[in-house]
This record gives sequence, C-alpha cells and structure tokens, in this order.
Amino acid sequence: MQVRGLLLLLALILLAATAEAGKNKKEKVKKDGSKCEDWRWGPCVPNSKDCGLGYREGTCKDESKKLKCKIPCNWKKKFGADCKYKFESWGGCSAQTGLKTRSGILKKALYNAQCEEIVYVTKPCSSKIKSKSKGKFSERSC
Repeated sequence: MQVRGLLLLLALILLAATAEAGKNKKEKVKKDGSKCEDWRWGPCVPNSKDCGLGYREGTCKDESKKLKCKIPCNWKKKFGADCKYKFESWGGCSAQTGLKTRSGILKKALYNAQCEEIVYVTKPCSSKIKSKSKGKFSERSC
C-alpha cells in the first residue's frame, strides 16, 4: 500500500515538473522584443549567386529585422521563391514551336509577396521517344 502511495506521489511530482518546463519553453518563444504586428517583408536575398542560404529584411514602423531564408537552386527564378504554385500536367508538344506548356495557379504567397495569380511555363519537347518497356523476368523455379 505504501509503495502505491509513493509511486503516485512520484508521478504527480514528475507531472508538475513537466508542466513547469513546458511553461518556460512557451515564454521563451514569445519573447521576441517586438509588439509590432504589421511586418512588411522583402524578398529572400541569397548570400551568394542566385540561390542557396540568404536573408530577408522586414520592417514595421521604426523596427527592422532580418530572417534567415533559403532559395532552392532548382527553383523557378521567374516566379520568386515566395510564390508557390500548383501546376497542372504538361500539355502536348506544339509542332510549330517545339515546346510544351503548362499553367500554375497561385497556391500561397509567403511574406505578403506580390505574385501573379496564374503563370505559364514552357519547356522544349523531348526529342527521344519514350517507350513503355516493362522489365521482363524469367520464371525460375527456386
């Protein structure tokens, strides 16, 4: 009987310690030193070349901040890294231009970026004819 009481007391102490640790963690996250709510963020500017790690500057009244950001190196630079689009499938190949086209509809504009609602992308048609050959296997008895 005393063992159960001791285990119950130990469980309550552990629960209280966990709850207190959670409070401290939340308080640290909230402390950013700014009460401003209307931040305006600029584009992500890479540290070198045109992709990779970089920063974006934000301003709100008299305050300014820099946040780390990243532009993927395979990203469509025409649209910017802050404009996310949902693209449909590639259309057929145009015999006149030798290009195929698809459109994308704006899914999300990060950091209040100025993004076009619909964008169009083209790419050269493949010169290779893709064959849908499936791997053949021989049935062997084990």
